[in-house]
Amino acid sequence: MKRRLLLETGGVIIGALWLSNYLTRRPEFMATSNSEKFEINKTEEEWRKILTPEQFRVLRKHGTERAGTSPLDKNYADGTYVCAGCGQPLFTSETKFNSGTGWPSFYAPIEGAISTTVDRSFFMTRIEVHCSRCGGHLGHVFEDGPAPTGQRYCINGVAMEFVPEA
Repeated sequence: MKRRLLLETGGVIIGALWLSNYLTRRPEFMATSNSEKFEINKTEEEWRKILTPEQFRVLRKHGTERAGTSPLDKNYADGTYVCAGCGQPLFTSETKFNSGTGWPSFYAPIEGAISTTVDRSFFMTRIEVHCSRCGGHLGHVFEDGPAPTGQRYCINGVAMEFVPEA
């Protein structure tokens, strides 16, 4: 009896994981692609030529870099954080704070620099942040940030480049 229960439970768990993966998988037509209307549109091959493999995985395939791996997380110099895909200014150093999450965090973007979509992957609903010019995936925004906005833009460091103030 215990063996049967164990096998049934295992089957249910495997089935639930498969179903979850199937239901939350981002269909190719939903991925940030050439079909969306952004100021900068490139083919997948064109993006691969100008981005590193890690930048491509994050910006174009909605990946996430490992926490604590970006040197931008602990960068507090004055300057601007720009999209690694198109160079659009996204955040200023004035809005950066240490969230302790292992990713660069900001409480506000530069006006008009980002767009958002709903992300329902990994058994949760989150707000995904994109560059408004090229559609590149930057990270997510959460409602647990500091004043004055109460928002925490948790951004992949590999999706940005830092331009120091002159």
